This record gives sequence, structure tokens and C-alpha cells, in this order.
Amino acid sequence: MTTPSGRLLSLLSLLQARRDWPGESLADRLGVSRRTVRRDVDRLRELGYPVQTTKGPAGGYRLAPGSDLPPLLFDDEQAVAVAVALQTATLGVTGVQEAAVRALATIRQVMPSRLRHRVDALQVLAVPPTSSPATAVDPEVLLQFGACNRDHQVLRFDYVDKEGAGSLRRVEPHRLVSRRGRWYAVAWDLDRADWRTFRVDRVRPRTPVGPRFSPRELTDEMVADLVRPPGESTWPALGRVVLHAPAGDVSRWVRPEQGTVISRDDTSCELEVGSWSWPSLAAWLLLFEEEFEVLDPPELVAALEEIGGRVGRAARASGGGLPG
Repeated sequence: MTTPSGRLLSLLSLLQARRDWPGESLADRLGVSRRTVRRDVDRLRELGYPVQTTKGPAGGYRLAPGSDLPPLLFDDEQAVAVAVALQTATLGVTGVQEAAVRALATIRQVMPSRLRHRVDALQVLAVPPTSSPATAVDPEVLLQFGACNRDHQVLRFDYVDKEGAGSLRRVEPHRLVSRRGRWYAVAWDLDRADWRTFRVDRVRPRTPVGPRFSPRELTDEMVADLVRPPGESTWPALGRVVLHAPAGDVSRWVRPEQGTVISRDDTSCELEVGSWSWPSLAAWLLLFEEEFEVLDPPELVAALEEIGGRVGRAARASGGGLPG
């Protein structure tokens, strides 16, 4: 192989292809010396792969039982990329969440324990994006937040707000959020005694990390609300209803820029949704063919009453021409 990393991948693949390999055979297959094979085997062991030395006239190697998985070799940056990509694979796409979770679990099994430990720390809540351009962030900052969240340790960092003012923050990290092409960190601000949301691209972590803390309770819905600015919707008509249908069924029909769906129980959800006018919003809600109650505003109630009257008049006017 032309590169050491490529040769390691090839060696790992060979070791998984059959139980025992003489050292000389591995050297011939890889086109290197037996000394190089020994160094590469040591490198695989350092990465956490259980390569055993076999006894015999020529000596050889085998991969320990239970390691016959597809040959994958990740450096730290690749491990972060895989974890982030699979955890955000459902953004704007319906029906792939289970497959993404299974794929992440499969790849996680192949990773050496050192990388698996780092990836486990990176738990991401993905809020559906729009067409806003993405903002680049340093993967190391994501890992730092993830590690402090996992280990329940206070994180200190320098932060620059939207006005350009800098400050030193001390927080208890809770969750990373990917939304509209940007990364946000939701954390309990110790100096302000309240939940705060921070743009990750404006964060510069300090070391060492602080003391351990007991995690505070915060649901996914509350996290999403923290990163969604009040009055964000630009729809002329914005209403809120309780719809008697499971949130999973409803969310398939609500575009990210149109509204949000929050589960109440197994059979109902709260829906905040916008449209171009109150009558069009009322008509859209009726398409679900499910019972619902309007929480606000009165304009939506009036639009439903107007549509109800129109439907009743149409039914009465057509009654003479209907059978029976």
C-alpha cells in the first residue's frame, strides 16, 4: 500500500479474512518486510484491535474471537464526522432515523475503545434546518462540550456575542443542537443562574474543566424552544392547536419552516403552524381528518366558524339533488 494508514486497513482486512496468518504470508501480501508487519500489528494494538501472536515454526497473527467485523479504521476527525453525520441524518428526511441509529451502532462496534469513548460523548439533538447557509465550527469544540456533558463537568470558555462583546462563561453543558446550518450549545449558566444558548462557532473553550455537577432536567421540547427565537415565524397567520393524532404521524406533513409539533401523549400533539391566511390555515387543519381544539388565536376560531357555515350552506343547497 502507498500509505501507512492504507496498509493498516489492508492488514486488518486480511486478519479478518481467515483465522491464522503466518507473518511471512502477511509480508508477501502487503509487499513489505516482516519487521514492517510487526510494527503495523503493534500499531493496530495501540488503536485497540485485539491482534494475537500465534506460536509455530514461522510464527503468525490472528484477530481475537468476536472481532470479525467489517474493516474500518477511523482517526479522531473521521470518528467525529461519522457520529455527527449519522445523528443528523434525519434532518429534512422522513423514515431514515432507525436506519441511521442502526448504522451508528454498527460502526461503533468496529471502533477502538478510545474513539468509541469520544463518539459516545457526542450526543446531538437535530432540529430541522431551512435553506440558511451552514456555519463552520471546530470539531474539537463539539467534542469538548460533548465530553463535559457526558462527564457532568463544568466548562469554562470565552464567548463573543452577536454585538461582538466578549465574556468569560462558566456553564453546565446539557445538549448540542444542530439547527438551520448552525450549531448551538444549551447549558445552565452558573453566573446568571438560568438556561442559556450559545453559538458554538463563537466559543473558545478554556482548560482545565471545572468540577462535577448534578444534571438538571430539560426535555427535548424545552431544548428546541431555547434555540427557537420568539416570534420567529414570518407567516401572516400563525395558530396553535391540540390535534388528536400521534406527533409522529403529524410531523411528516409539517415542513420545518411551516411549524413545530410537540408530543403530548401517544394519541395527541400540540401543533404550532402558519399559513398565508386564516381561512387557508383552517382548511389545512381539516385535511388531517382528526378532531382538534384551537388554543389560539381567536382569528383561527373565526375562520373555522366561517368555513363551517359555508360547508353547511353548500350541503343544504345540494340536498335536493342527493339520493334519499
